[in-house]
Amino acid sequence: MRKNFGAKPFLYPQLVMVVASYGEDGTPDAMNAAWGGVAGGNQIFLCLSSNHKTVENILNRKAFTVSVADEGHLVEADYVGLVSGNDVPDKLERSGLHVTRSEFVDAPVIDELPLVLECRLLSYDPDSHLMLGEIVNAGAEEAILDEGGMIDPAKLKPLTFDPANRTYWSLGEKVGNAFADGSKLK
Repeated sequence: MRKNFGAKPFLYPQLVMVVASYGEDGTPDAMNAAWGGVAGGNQIFLCLSSNHKTVENILNRKAFTVSVADEGHLVEADYVGLVSGNDVPDKLERSGLHVTRSEFVDAPVIDELPLVLECRLLSYDPDSHLMLGEIVNAGAEEAILDEGGMIDPAKLKPLTFDPANRTYWSLGEKVGNAFADGSKLK
């Protein structure tokens, strides 16, 4: 028997993303976001309400980065989601995270988070809260790469968000091969 929950955004897994930007004075800022995903080969979408300091910064600078939060930085990632940059302008510094200026866009890269998408703002709709960005570069620390030089999810250990229970989870093990295992039914 199936239980109905109504209109709920229960899609699993939902990556925990840390969105970073620079303020008008150059102060780095970041927020935790779980509502977003890929929107084509080189685009990302985020659902962010306009009252966030990070959104204000992105609209001014036309750039942002999206880092995948990992298990080792759960506390820091949660903190930047709990505290508003409107109230605590140095919240990124208080989190203990450090930044380096992106080589590709006018936004900070969070040093401790090993996977980042560096993005240029394409559009933002304040009514739907839908932000669309062009991915200019994807960068990964060598520590999370496999022998072939690709990202290894087991090494990345990305955090995922459970919206039904308001908890964080880690990914499980590899169970198959995309674009291959289904060919058994051809």
